[in-house]
Amino acid sequence: MSESLLCDSDKCKRLVIKIGSALLRDNATKKLREKWLVSLAEDIMALRNQGQQVIIVSSGAIAMGQGPLGFDKRPTKLEDAQAAAAVGQIRLAHAYLSLFETHNVHVAQILLTMEDLEDRGRYLNARNTIEALLERGVIPIVNENDTVATDEIRFGDNDRLAARVAGLSGANALIILSDIDGLYTSNPNTDTSATFIETVEEITPAIEAMAGPPAKETPGSGGMKTKVDAAKIATAAGCSMIIASGIEEHAIANYRTSKHGTLFIAKATPLTVRKQWIQGLMAPEGFLHIDDGAEKALKKGASLLPAGMSEVDGNFNRGDLVAIIDNRGKVIGQGLVSYNSIEASAMKGKRSEEAQQVLGYVARTAIIHRDDLILF
Repeated sequence: MSESLLCDSDKCKRLVIKIGSALLRDNATKKLREKWLVSLAEDIMALRNQGQQVIIVSSGAIAMGQGPLGFDKRPTKLEDAQAAAAVGQIRLAHAYLSLFETHNVHVAQILLTMEDLEDRGRYLNARNTIEALLERGVIPIVNENDTVATDEIRFGDNDRLAARVAGLSGANALIILSDIDGLYTSNPNTDTSATFIETVEEITPAIEAMAGPPAKETPGSGGMKTKVDAAKIATAAGCSMIIASGIEEHAIANYRTSKHGTLFIAKATPLTVRKQWIQGLMAPEGFLHIDDGAEKALKKGASLLPAGMSEVDGNFNRGDLVAIIDNRGKVIGQGLVSYNSIEASAMKGKRSEEAQQVLGYVARTAIIHRDDLILF
C-alpha cells in the first residue's frame, strides 16, 4: 500500500511533501543542510519524471532567520519570531529557487495564514493558484506566513498546514519527513519498550494518546501530536499520510526502497470526499437554470460554462452553494459557484471569451467546475 502511494502515478497523481525545520537546518552550525536539500530535489525530480505532481510544504523560515539575528534558539516573543521569519523566508526561497533552477524547473512561493483557509474566497484563490501552477509544471512551495500570523490565527506548526494544503489541493498522499521514522506506542527516546507502528487504519483515542510534544532541543514547533492531528485532517479529506525519517540524504528514495514509516490510510479518494461534502450541503444561496445542451454536457462529466445558463436566481457570492435547474424546472444537482450572482447574470448564455469582455477582466472558464459539482 505505502509503496504504491509513491510509485504509482495513477494512485498518487498529486503528492504533498512536508519538510521540517530540523531537517533543513544543521542544529550545530545553524546553517542550511545544502547536500541534503540537493538530494531531496533529485528525489522530487524522480517523482515528477514518473508523472506525479509535487507540492512542498516547507518549514524553516524562523530557523533560517535565527542565526543572522543572533538568536541561539527559537524566539519566544512573537515579534522576534516574526522578525526571524522575515529574514529567514527570503533565504529559504532563494535556496529553493537556486536548487530547482539546476533542473530547469520553476518554483513558486505561497505564504498562508489560518485566515486564508477559513475564508471561503481566499481558500478558493489559494486552491486555484496551486492548480494553475501545477498545470504549468511549477512546484508550489508553501509555508505559513509567520511574518504576519499571530498566536490567535496561526496553524502552530506546518504539519497541520501540510494536511490542510493536501486537502485543499486534492492530493492523494502527504508524506511528512521528520527527525523520527514514524509513530511509536510511546516515546522511543525515553521508553525502551516502545513499539513501532507501521499502519494506522483508524485514528482512535489510543493512537492519539501515543503522540507527544517535540523535543526541546529541536528548532521546530511541532511533535508527534501535531503529526497525528495532521493525519486526522488529511485522511478525512481522502488523503493518505506517511510519517518517515528525513534525516539521511535521499529521504524520499530511501522510503520508497525500505517502505519504513507509518502509513495512515484514507478510506476514500479526495474527490469522493469532496463530492460527498457538496452533496451533504442543504441550503443553496441561489439557482442556475440551464439548457438541454448544458445538461447533457454535465452528465458526461463536464463543468458548467456560461453559455449553458439561461437564468440566474438569488443573491450569492463566489464559493456559495447553488442549485442547478433544468429547463423543466427540476433540480438536477448543486455545486460551489465561481462567481457572484451579479457576475453570473452578466455572463449567462455567453461564450467564455464574450463573458470576459462583459466582466472587463480575464475570468475563469467555468461557472461551476466539475470537481465542485454533483448531480442527483
